[in-house]
Amino acid sequence: MTIDWFRDILVPVIGGLGLFMLGLEFMSNGIQALSVNKMRAFLAKAAGTPIKGVLAGTFITGVIQSSTAMTVMVVGLVNAGVVALRPAISVIMGANIGTTLGNGLIALPLGPLGLIFSGLFALVYVFAKSEKVRNIALACLGFALIFYGLNLMTGGLRPLRNMPEVMELMRSLKADNFGSLLICVSIAAVITALIHSSSATIGIVMGLGAAGILDWQTAVAFSLGADLGTTITSWMASWNLSKNAKRAAYAHISFNIIGVLVTIPLFFVSMQILQWVMTNYLGGDPGIAVLVNGKETFPLVPVAVGVYSTFFNIFNTALLFPFVGVFERVLSRVGHTKSEDVEDFSTPKYLDKTVTSDFGKAVHAVQAETQRHLLGGAMFLAIARGDKDAPVDPGSHHAATDILSRDIRAFTSNLFKDDMPYEQLDLVASLIEEADFTASLSESLHQVARRVKRETFGPEARELVDAAIQTVDVALRAIMPEASLNRPAMPAGHAQSQSVEDLRMRLLNYGPKIKAHERGAILALLGSVERSQLLIERIDAERKSVNRTGVVARATSATQARDSRDGGVGTLNPAPAG
Repeated sequence: MTIDWFRDILVPVIGGLGLFMLGLEFMSNGIQALSVNKMRAFLAKAAGTPIKGVLAGTFITGVIQSSTAMTVMVVGLVNAGVVALRPAISVIMGANIGTTLGNGLIALPLGPLGLIFSGLFALVYVFAKSEKVRNIALACLGFALIFYGLNLMTGGLRPLRNMPEVMELMRSLKADNFGSLLICVSIAAVITALIHSSSATIGIVMGLGAAGILDWQTAVAFSLGADLGTTITSWMASWNLSKNAKRAAYAHISFNIIGVLVTIPLFFVSMQILQWVMTNYLGGDPGIAVLVNGKETFPLVPVAVGVYSTFFNIFNTALLFPFVGVFERVLSRVGHTKSEDVEDFSTPKYLDKTVTSDFGKAVHAVQAETQRHLLGGAMFLAIARGDKDAPVDPGSHHAATDILSRDIRAFTSNLFKDDMPYEQLDLVASLIEEADFTASLSESLHQVARRVKRETFGPEARELVDAAIQTVDVALRAIMPEASLNRPAMPAGHAQSQSVEDLRMRLLNYGPKIKAHERGAILALLGSVERSQLLIERIDAERKSVNRTGVVARATSATQARDSRDGGVGTLNPAPAG
């Protein structure tokens, strides 16, 4: 059979890779846009501890029968900020076990299913009116495209399996010494990396072993290489993702490499043990042929391969599980930059659900968290200035502050009670409004950073950009005087800050020294600066619209009086403000 390299190999491989990467992006974006708080809480229960993570990874992978898809999904969840690195490591450990629980299901038509579900979820995404439904459909569409993309790549490389040269090479292999063993493991790893499925490779090996093309010991060696080669897909999945997503992929690679390196010296001893187990408990010696319709077959070779593959992954997980914390610490240093030491604003610091019943403490917690949100928003100015300690990516920092904004709003809304006095209701409403203005301010400051980062400015234009940033910086001091931001002093002879109108007039009078595209970018930047100033003024006014100190003091006194009547102690410790 003649193989058309372009039609049969290049088109499906490249197309499948593109769909695979697009599916990963869709899944990550859909999850990010959904209720991150609920998703995080759900996964905290499913994989909140290393043991739960291993069990969750084993169970889910046992159901979907693809450690590749499971690992890619975990990498996507890490990229979306839903799963932290530590539980992700344990989930990936469990995925390695789960994929061995049903190697007989490797013939499932995952590719056609992926295409069908891609179409269905695409229709839901296009026609759905609810934003929540659209986001769910987007995430599911991405997951389906991952399956279909992997299937396309596998199909594109399938003709290589039918090449006589490839089959002749496999027949010539025999894992009867350490040198041949390393060759078998390496070849199986390469084949698995090409077809992106350890289960598929093991299925092929089972078939070759049962047909007598490979002896049973060589077939087992190939299954060892399949566990090594499957790591390439998670590595590919992390190419364009966050550093933590890359680290999750590196964890998968590290587990399997360490496991293979430990197992290879013990391979021939383990073969003797496996042969004894097979002979005494599992039907007989896998190396003895059975005549079926006059032809020799080796029906116990697939059993031996399956038993060894399962044992290898359980042994590897048991060996490395105690070192999950070590893996996390080591992987956290991989590619580490100073910008990663910046505080994570996606996780609340002061919002404690246990204080919601104490109005005074709850108000202090909301005020402290809102002020922290302001600090996170102000860091966009550090990004715009190019400070070394600032976050590198404005988009990632914006996603973190957006999650924090939702947490603040949800926590504050839960303070409403039916029997609250009007002044307390008014204060809670004021806190929600301030949180909303703060979120809008953070959005405007994100636009400032984004516009500065994506444009290259000449010296004259950069001077105006710096002046515009300084203008916002000075305005921020009215509502966050305690913030320790990097605020460089203006050159001698310059005012501490200039009005937006003055900066606009300077820009228009500069002449040809500032290029047209720079003018457009700076005018858009000044628009964001002006919106930021208006929001800063609105936040300041909102804080003064309600006598918050007085309302909290009266609420605290009422609580203490009620506790005294009930025989309680009634002591209150204010929540930390920073």
